[in-house]
Amino acid sequence: MFIAMNRFRIRKGQEAEFERIWRERDSHLNEVPGFVEFALLKGPEHEDHTLYASHTVWRSAEDFQAWTTSDAFRKAHAGAGASRDVYLGPPQFEGFEAVQVLKGA
Repeated sequence: MFIAMNRFRIRKGQEAEFERIWRERDSHLNEVPGFVEFALLKGPEHEDHTLYASHTVWRSAEDFQAWTTSDAFRKAHAGAGASRDVYLGPPQFEGFEAVQVLKGA
């Protein structure tokens, strides 16, 4: 299992717009082999921004890499620069290989 996360610093007062953008976008993730799950996470508020993270679970790091070079990826990110005023800088990517997974009953 591979977890891909992007952390976003969203300008104060732009949270609703950021969430709308993500809710309304067509991610194309279901078209890609190895995709397991996606979540948009809202984190703590700071003086000038609110922290968000996109959290995507993949069957493997190779499946994630294939996504980043796919037509589905290009389509999903086609309008990414249109709302720059919402962001306080670029997203920060973090990738994790799962070494232990526990599941509830």
